[in-house]
Amino acid sequence: MTLTTFALVRHGQTDWNAERRLQGSTDIPLNDVGRGQARDAAAVLSPYEWDAVVSSPLSRAAETADLIAEGLGLTVSRRVPELTERSFGPAEGMQAGPELDALRIPGGFKGAESEDEAASRGLAALEALAEEFSGQRLLVVTHGTLLRVSLSRAIGETLPSVDNAALNLAHHHAVDGWQLEYFNGEPVLAATAN
Repeated sequence: MTLTTFALVRHGQTDWNAERRLQGSTDIPLNDVGRGQARDAAAVLSPYEWDAVVSSPLSRAAETADLIAEGLGLTVSRRVPELTERSFGPAEGMQAGPELDALRIPGGFKGAESEDEAASRGLAALEALAEEFSGQRLLVVTHGTLLRVSLSRAIGETLPSVDNAALNLAHHHAVDGWQLEYFNGEPVLAATAN
């Protein structure tokens, strides 16, 4: 029975996060608050042993991963393109309001990756990592929406939004599927899905 443990961390804050703009696949860098959140995340993660660190290639996740890895005395193994945030298409850069509402369709936005597509891509990426790093402890830095929809599908429950740089601890077992132990830094009742 091989158990693979994942720390799934959303990148630190960006200016667009602070302005409540949809980022999606637009490559927006961390701001100073986000860099501080990444350093704080390293402190939260330091009591655990980690075998490897991977991240999305977008700069906000890559820099968060680099700062966390540095704080843990590790290096980032690689950037995983499949961990890029869900594309919101023409809605990227927008804030809530009539212009954004005009782009809404069931399951997302016109010209965007659907929630279902993002969940399939994200969960497939995590399961590929579970196979590659079987029995190890892996730190993954990625994006809020991708994490939310992927974890929701993995455990069969709808999760709320993921906080910047908070600890989400999940375990993958080849037979029993996924179990979520911490979400947004808080313990959760275990849920599993096959």
